[in-house]
Amino acid sequence: MQKVKGKTFNFLRLPLYFLIALLCILSSPVLANVPGVVKSSSQLVINSVTDSTSPLQQGKVLFDAGNFAQAVNVLQKAVQEYKQQGDKLRLAATLSNLSLAYQQLGAWTEAQQAITDSLNLLKEQDKNQNLQVFAQSLDIQGRLQLAMGKAEAALATWQQTEEVYKQAKNQSGIIRSQINQAQAWRTQGFYRRAVETLKKVNQTLQSQPDSIEKTVGLRSLGDALQVAGELEMSRQALEQSLVIAQRLQSNADIGASLFSLGNNTRNNRTQEQKQQAIAYYLQTEKVSPSPLTRATAKLNRLSLLIEDKQLAQAETLLPSIESHVEQLPPSRAAIYARINFAQSLSKFSNRNSDSALLLAKAIEQSRSLGDKRAEAYALKSLGGLYEETKQWSEAQNLTQQGLFLAQTSNALDITYTLEWQLGRLLWAQKDIKGAIAAYDAAVETLQYLRSDLVAVNQDVQFNFRDSVEPVYRQSVELLLQSQGTQPDIKILEKARQRIEALQLAELDNFFREACLQGQKVPLDQVVDQDNPNAAILYPIILPSELQVIVKIPKQPLRHYNTKIRQVEVEKILAELRKSLVNPTATKAIENQSQQVYNWLLQPIESELQASGVNTLVFVLDGALRNLPMAALYDGKQYLVEKYAIALSVGLQLLDPKPLVQRQLKALTAGLTQPPANYPNYAPLPAIKSEFNSITEAGISTTSLLDGQFTSKKLESEINSVSFNVVHLATHGQFSSLAENTYILAADGPIKVKYFDSFLRSQDKTRVELLVLSACQTAAGDNRAALGLAGASVRAGARSTLASLWQIDDESTALFVSAFYRELKGGKITKAEAVHRAQLQLLKHANYQAPSFWAAYVLIGNWL
Repeated sequence: MQKVKGKTFNFLRLPLYFLIALLCILSSPVLANVPGVVKSSSQLVINSVTDSTSPLQQGKVLFDAGNFAQAVNVLQKAVQEYKQQGDKLRLAATLSNLSLAYQQLGAWTEAQQAITDSLNLLKEQDKNQNLQVFAQSLDIQGRLQLAMGKAEAALATWQQTEEVYKQAKNQSGIIRSQINQAQAWRTQGFYRRAVETLKKVNQTLQSQPDSIEKTVGLRSLGDALQVAGELEMSRQALEQSLVIAQRLQSNADIGASLFSLGNNTRNNRTQEQKQQAIAYYLQTEKVSPSPLTRATAKLNRLSLLIEDKQLAQAETLLPSIESHVEQLPPSRAAIYARINFAQSLSKFSNRNSDSALLLAKAIEQSRSLGDKRAEAYALKSLGGLYEETKQWSEAQNLTQQGLFLAQTSNALDITYTLEWQLGRLLWAQKDIKGAIAAYDAAVETLQYLRSDLVAVNQDVQFNFRDSVEPVYRQSVELLLQSQGTQPDIKILEKARQRIEALQLAELDNFFREACLQGQKVPLDQVVDQDNPNAAILYPIILPSELQVIVKIPKQPLRHYNTKIRQVEVEKILAELRKSLVNPTATKAIENQSQQVYNWLLQPIESELQASGVNTLVFVLDGALRNLPMAALYDGKQYLVEKYAIALSVGLQLLDPKPLVQRQLKALTAGLTQPPANYPNYAPLPAIKSEFNSITEAGISTTSLLDGQFTSKKLESEINSVSFNVVHLATHGQFSSLAENTYILAADGPIKVKYFDSFLRSQDKTRVELLVLSACQTAAGDNRAALGLAGASVRAGARSTLASLWQIDDESTALFVSAFYRELKGGKITKAEAVHRAQLQLLKHANYQAPSFWAAYVLIGNWL
């Protein structure tokens, strides 16, 4: 609330024209990068050709301060001056830096023309005498190409840049080129190639003596590895960077490395790690000479306190942050800091007016700087404030202004948030058709960003659930609500495709890259043509209801719903998951799982039976993925007693084919004793009998046991012989973080990110079946089954059989024995083989409880 002449009024109730008279990215860029941490190409070009008093140097100062529009004006004047003087070298350097400034403003045509002119001038010169300027201009061209979505061209440019730097014997330039190449590889989805490049950079840096260039290079490497999801490697590089900065007594670099370490640590999201991140930010505030670095560290600390609902402690920071932010000179980074602060202030019930004033000031500053991207982001944030106070027309006006600026600036990462915001506003005003169109546009933009979604802004890595998932989920809710009294088949098809798009986006976020590439066949085609006894169910958890879309062979889609809030659904699912692992909790399991059965299957049960369905394929959503559908109870029987059951990661199967039983060849690998440095894992003595039972089932087997089961030996065996079954009996864990999803070999963990390098090769046939018989989902992680889906996708196997929790290893041996006998003995599907093996355990006197037989899930191709 603001007080004027003794009167109190709500700032957000001011007319919109008054606010504008006072006068982006995925959400608040909490982890705002510190300008100047990595020496930009503009600095290097300028420093190599000019002195401190030239107009080119003046442009540099403005650029480094984030005053891009002013930098453009100064650099344009410098261009004219150097043209008149006939100074082609300085003209070329100025044009390349002008291109860089234009890029910051989203002026792509002008940026392209400037860098083209620069390179043409340099080609007329003796390049051997101007290698530095030529390399740095190429560097800037690569940045432009990547920003315009031309990752392949950017890669080629940066490879050329590296060669020129080698000729110039500029080691720091070589390193920068290689880091840029890694970014280009990653943007194209070549994750492992990117990490290999970054490891090469790391090796080069290790051999160099301490210098500012080395500490900057290591910090840049650490930041790049962090975006790639390699948090441990990132931490090591950043810690090295910090140690060197401390030895060199460079407070600016010490502060920057501490800041990056804070960003790295908060990615882990445990309470202990959050406290460590806060400690890093506090150290940054104490040591850094940069007002901007100190301000962003304070803002990051504030965001963590708000995230943990420590509002009283957070409120004590506000006066200090307000003072710091007000003192920052106008620049894009300062505008983002102001917007960050405004968004944090909006979390306090009595500070909306202050938040609005900050945003109005941010809009004013971005306009004075000519920074359309920053203006779009500020308009989005102010529109969001109006949305909270239900001033729909004002919010819509601001949102549409921001959307126009974001679209014309090619700022897709801001564009989708504005499209989403516009969709919410139109929905609130009952413009359903317009809202659907806006949500469709947001999803389409996200799909375009899919290959490099998390690289857009580091904040996405831990805000996926806030910044991306709701777009898809709300869109599905809107679509389903838009139906009339009769089901609309087109809308149902669109809704389930959108849920699949969400699941793919989750996997992309999990791996930090695009997944599920390859030739795929729609599930509907499989059940209508190849397996007419299978039905597909798509449960969708929405904020106020649970929807189920069903595909029965040869029939159109249909759906039904249960009015129940998402929090209630997740509470019941969590209670059931807890009961399932307890062998003595049978009564509780029956009561809880009957509720879930009633949601998912009771309305369609009679039709399934009338259609002769014997296999159910579930495409599960959210917390449902942590549960085995086999354990659902209808009041008399478990689902496994009536159906074979399989899971699918999406609506399509990769090259679905039935397993040829007569040609089974298995590689088995397991640990009866965990490595000495993993004392928390129990021995698994029944693995030997498990492996013997596979051989006894008549399957040709090559076995790696205990010390023989190393990552190198596993890879060597798979590459030397074509196995269609890989059976791994060892401890492992599925987690919502790829970093914490792995299987244990004798020489340590094999992380899920590298499964494809072991199990999938370009010149070999795809593994038909991957079995993970002693793994489990991470305790306390309500999205841990994401790691199981990730393992299945990463392995590239047509089917994956795994356990959601660790089971008594004697019952595991019985299950495995029965499964392989069924698989080898009859012409049945993999799903049916799992089904029969589960029934054998259920009928066993010692293993009737669901905790023994329900944990096994088959993912992928059930044929």
